[in-house]
Amino acid sequence: MSAGGWWPAPAKINRFLHVTGRRPDGYHELQTLFQFVEPVDWLAFEPTRDGRISRRGGLTEVAESQDLVVRAARLLQAEAGVDRGVRIHLRKRIPAGAGLGGGSSDAATTLVALDRLWGLQLGSARLAALGLRLGADVPVFVHGRAAWAEGVGERLTPLTVDEPWLLLADPGVPVATGAVFADRKLTRSRGHITIRALDAGEAGNDCEPVVRRLYPEVARMLDALARVGEPRLTGTGGCAFVTFGDAAAARAAQARLGAGLRTWVSRAVNRSPLRDGPQGAESAGACTDHWGVAKR
Repeated sequence: MSAGGWWPAPAKINRFLHVTGRRPDGYHELQTLFQFVEPVDWLAFEPTRDGRISRRGGLTEVAESQDLVVRAARLLQAEAGVDRGVRIHLRKRIPAGAGLGGGSSDAATTLVALDRLWGLQLGSARLAALGLRLGADVPVFVHGRAAWAEGVGERLTPLTVDEPWLLLADPGVPVATGAVFADRKLTRSRGHITIRALDAGEAGNDCEPVVRRLYPEVARMLDALARVGEPRLTGTGGCAFVTFGDAAAARAAQARLGAGLRTWVSRAVNRSPLRDGPQGAESAGACTDHWGVAKR
């Protein structure tokens, strides 16, 4: 079916998220730190000669023409003057509207994979610039390295930071990013911080109070996680995580929470699996449930 195997598209977390201002065009200025986590979406690419871009799988509620993987492929096709097409096979694992960047990651993987499969050799910088036209989070997935981000999230400084184990939870409620950023009570004047301030624990998520108020399910999830540590929302939510020093501690906390909350354990890593290229079908099929590894 595919040319080149199955390509990974990992989730991300925001270790913190500060809103530092609002631009005249309405977009918000941010500071954040990205790392990569499970679960992982998987994509395979079946070349065609008819020039058509189509999708198989993915989220049924997202129209094919609106799916970021299709938009990414069509953008690359147009920008590079490619007359070939592709059928994109998408196995979704990352929940939608969770603040985990699933759509952006899928788009980035599409750009990176088709750059290779179509023999374009555009390079990461140009692919990231194309990705920015699709979404502010796409460039960090294209580069595949943990990064300190500013601007709308597009000004990236690669970092090597600690890689903690996480207990993650998802309330199963998609959060509308636009509604969060449009809320009048959102803090928009946070001062800039340094990496040293982050190390000192002086960072948080400015979106959390708004998400708590708008989404009671998220508030209940955060309260439950607070029984085992200090939870932090990722992005605009609705997923959150608690950090631990090792996998055993994270899994022990998961056990203490019981089965009433959708949770999984993953490590936050500085290097995306996308940088390793495609993998065999056994890798793509290893994680068959929707919530990643060590689920409850």
